[in-house]
Amino acid sequence: MTDSVTHQPTLALVTGANKGIGYQIAAQLAEVGATVLLAARDAGRREIAVATLRATGGDVHPIALDVTDPATVRAAAAHVEEHFGRLDVLVNNAGIAGARAQTPSTADLDAIRAVFDTNVFGVMTVTNAMLPLLRRSPAPRIVNVSSGVGSLAAMSDPDSPLARMPPSAAYVPSKTTLNSLTVQYAKELRMDGILINAADPGYCATDLNNNTGYRTAAQGAAIAVRLATLGSDGPTGGFFNDDGPVPW
Repeated sequence: MTDSVTHQPTLALVTGANKGIGYQIAAQLAEVGATVLLAARDAGRREIAVATLRATGGDVHPIALDVTDPATVRAAAAHVEEHFGRLDVLVNNAGIAGARAQTPSTADLDAIRAVFDTNVFGVMTVTNAMLPLLRRSPAPRIVNVSSGVGSLAAMSDPDSPLARMPPSAAYVPSKTTLNSLTVQYAKELRMDGILINAADPGYCATDLNNNTGYRTAAQGAAIAVRLATLGSDGPTGGFFNDDGPVPW
């Protein structure tokens, strides 16, 4: 996977990439020839993940980054600036579920804020810090890892399996907000040639759901990798899973 203008390897940064879907996104991007910046806040897990991917031949580099800590985000952007000078792909994967029993009428607002701080404001913090680097790329791509539960259409359809989920005031609304934010970034960045889309990986077995999902993290990563490697005629401002567009 090389840049068509400079013939340099595509440079991709993936947040929350030390495990789960993020790790698999990093692995699959490395498999297609990208240079991957594996970003995570846990130093030990970050180094293990990088070493594992390097052992399989991946060109992978560790980046210390906590999406809720603007200082680490600025430091990560400065590191990319100093060592690479640009960024081609940003995958905003880092996310948390928060407390399970956060129904709207009984919600702990501090717990809700913590989820939004990672799943929404963290995405904005990282994206805004990396935009100057992305603008230097001939083919910049941003992927926001969302969830099918963020679909208002599915949640409000009485015939949808998602309509039978317990009400959520934290994780679910955070993903709906992320979807809306994706559309607004796409409107702003369209003239810059930056394609930005939301990915629905499906219900994957990860730590986020205590490994109860019926899909593997590798299966869930595939749609994010597809959106990260879109051609110049690819969509922007969309929400996609393996089967195509997901209803808003």
